[in-house]
Amino acid sequence: MTDKPTRGNPPVSGRFRKGQSGNLKGRPKSKAVTPTSSAIEVILDKTLTVNRDGKPREISVEEALQQHTLQQALDGNRSAQREVLKWIIRRDKHLAAENRRKAPKAVTVRYTDDPGNADEALLLLGITALDPKRQDYRSDRPQMLLEPWAVQTALSRRRGGKKLSKEEISAIRRCTRDPDSLRWPKGIEE
Repeated sequence: MTDKPTRGNPPVSGRFRKGQSGNLKGRPKSKAVTPTSSAIEVILDKTLTVNRDGKPREISVEEALQQHTLQQALDGNRSAQREVLKWIIRRDKHLAAENRRKAPKAVTVRYTDDPGNADEALLLLGITALDPKRQDYRSDRPQMLLEPWAVQTALSRRRGGKKLSKEEISAIRRCTRDPDSLRWPKGIEE
């Protein structure tokens, strides 16, 4: 080995022996980096007193900013609406991740053989009406008639197939609350 310096290497005589440091005090200890709070973080940690419905309430500045952004979004500010949508997406992702971790809840299914369950639903939805002429016929179930709009919808959706027989037409008329208001499709003879 020559004592001439080569490109990028000091001369051999100026090099330290293997295992010996060039720093007489040793390798400097790394200083623990103390996290410095930014001005925004300091402000966000503060609390505000807000009067809502006449009641004072302590909230963080961050929560106050979120409420302000939400109010702007409701007022039609497009950038505030985008920000609120981002919040919703983040929340949905978080909830989806939480639900994946949890075991699915058991679902209890209950069946009943009572045909009266449908009766209440049909009345509530306005598909049927109580038949005032036959209220005393059977006391265990209310006697009902189909509303004309429901029968009309069923007739208008009937495509192709055989023509209705006279017995079928009379059954439809008998079970409809106001059978005279029905408009029969072409091809169905009354």
